[in-house]
Amino acid sequence: MDNTPASPGKEVKFLLVDDDEIDVMAIKRAFSKLRLANEVVVANDGVEALDVLRGENGKTKLEPPYLILLDLNMPRMNGLEFLEVIRADPELKHALVFVLTTSTDDKDRVAAYDKHVAGYIVKARTESSFAEALKMIDHYWRVVEFP
Repeated sequence: MDNTPASPGKEVKFLLVDDDEIDVMAIKRAFSKLRLANEVVVANDGVEALDVLRGENGKTKLEPPYLILLDLNMPRMNGLEFLEVIRADPELKHALVFVLTTSTDDKDRVAAYDKHVAGYIVKARTESSFAEALKMIDHYWRVVEFP
């Protein structure tokens, strides 16, 4: 199986938007176990994620290609509010976003898909679940063509 990224010469970066330090550590551990060397940039909420994507407020701009792993329940700006902002921004509206959340609420899932997420993954509190989700996402970025 060819593991060449879809965008030759450009390694996909991950923007992990999550305020839970334990989840962030678990996701990074899963990346390590899967031997994914992709850069992972962490933002604690939607406001900080926008700063990273736009290169504002002292943050280095995250250049494409990138994939966003987004929690929904965060302070200041939650995941659904963040999705609303990026979908209205001409420079960010095509960003590929996977929701990675503890929310099993059907309203959250429908609202996320209404904002064109690539997938909605419910976090389980086990490391193997993170590894399986990240394995699927790793396969995704290697196969699809990025905008």
